[in-house]
Amino acid sequence: MNNFQYVSRKQLSPVKKDLIQIINAVQDQVRNDFTFRFYFVGSVKRNMVTYDVGTNIGYDFDVNIHVNDDECKFSAKEIKTKIRLALNMVVCSYGYDNAEDSTRVITIKVKDRKNSKVLHSCDFAIVNNFVDDNGNECQEYIHFNKKKNIYTWEEQPQGFYLLEEKAEWVKDYGYWKKVRDLYLYKKNHNNNPHKHSRSIYAETIQEICQKYGYYNS
Repeated sequence: MNNFQYVSRKQLSPVKKDLIQIINAVQDQVRNDFTFRFYFVGSVKRNMVTYDVGTNIGYDFDVNIHVNDDECKFSAKEIKTKIRLALNMVVCSYGYDNAEDSTRVITIKVKDRKNSKVLHSCDFAIVNNFVDDNGNECQEYIHFNKKKNIYTWEEQPQGFYLLEEKAEWVKDYGYWKKVRDLYLYKKNHNNNPHKHSRSIYAETIQEICQKYGYYNS
């Protein structure tokens, strides 16, 4: 079993400040092609960042990047590649390795090579919010199929929808401690190294909402 604990706000603050500076620099790098806005999501926004004291994997941040252009002329592959390359031009001066491209996100890591540890990392998901034909608010993200080397826009799993609205409902009805306890439990019992914190957080909110009547209100 894992041994995750919560990271203090004091410890996170300088790292988050650096990440904002990195993202601002990336915005400048790609500005001639497209502009984007960003926001911290999930466990970061709710001060629920964790780390496993018994492993060499540190804590992580989750950021959504939303391209502003309504009719962006670039493909999913071009957008994700341009952002990844722009990150590579910036991150080394902040102690991060080059960006890694995975199925759902782009990841940057600060490593303690002497002790073979990841001190902390940040996952960037490139997303687009849209309204479907039925008038429902939806979100898609750039998905990378490594085997086929194909980048596509894919709709988010159901648990990601209205996540902030659900989180506010949970807090308003006094169930937030149950969220923190369940999230930590899920982190400690997760055996899938490819399952990111944002997915576990979304699952946690979804389960608490189902258990305590969000869908009945």
